[in-house]
Amino acid sequence: GPGAKEEAAGVSGPAGRGRGGEHGPQVPLSQPPEDELDRLTKKLVHDMNHPPSGEYFGQCGGCGEDVVGDGAGVVALDRVFHVGCFVCSTCRAQLRGQHFYAVERRAYCEGCYVATLEKCATCSQPILDRILRAMGKAYHPGCFTCVVCHRGLDGIPFTVDATSQIHCIEDFHRKFAPRCSVCGGAIMPEPGQEETVRIVALDRSFHIGCYKCEECGLLLSSEGECQGCYPLDGHILCKACSAWRIQELSATVTTDC
Repeated sequence: GPGAKEEAAGVSGPAGRGRGGEHGPQVPLSQPPEDELDRLTKKLVHDMNHPPSGEYFGQCGGCGEDVVGDGAGVVALDRVFHVGCFVCSTCRAQLRGQHFYAVERRAYCEGCYVATLEKCATCSQPILDRILRAMGKAYHPGCFTCVVCHRGLDGIPFTVDATSQIHCIEDFHRKFAPRCSVCGGAIMPEPGQEETVRIVALDRSFHIGCYKCEECGLLLSSEGECQGCYPLDGHILCKACSAWRIQELSATVTTDC
């Protein structure tokens, strides 16, 4: 994820420590006591044989050598470095007095840090803060929006079309839902609902409320004989109106004969 932005500070005499002070070499907390004692003994012998020529600040976190003398080092990442050793892990630019980013105890200048970041799948810009992941891609939360209404979809149900374009549920239904052959409106769930019912007859789609007899307006149903659909010549009719039209047609045929 995004690293922590820090600034490297120089070290000077008043802030220094004697050998073995808090800016000395970093020791893992899990080191066995006998190993710690052996390390301290060797360090004491080394320090006695190699007295510092100036103010001592600890061992460099970069090269491991002593950091001695005012202005010789910087404090960063909870360690002491020679000025020349505290550099960007990528481009090797010196970072003393500069803002840098710490990622897994490695320092990066701002340019190199930004270059390591994931790019937003919408705007292609680096994601400096929170990353929203969806469909295997990374987004700025503010860039993850519906392609139709542009509403932000962070934490909101969404879906995608055949070309992987992001839609809110409502706009997806409005755009792709089947159309009622009577009113022309999209057949889609009511707000707050996840499903709806579509009636199909004569290869046409209907809202439940639009599925009516074309002659008398009786609301038809796919259940039950009394309110069922009895189509005739491509028309949606109830049982009574269908029978009446058949009689009319029969009478016309008889008269013509």
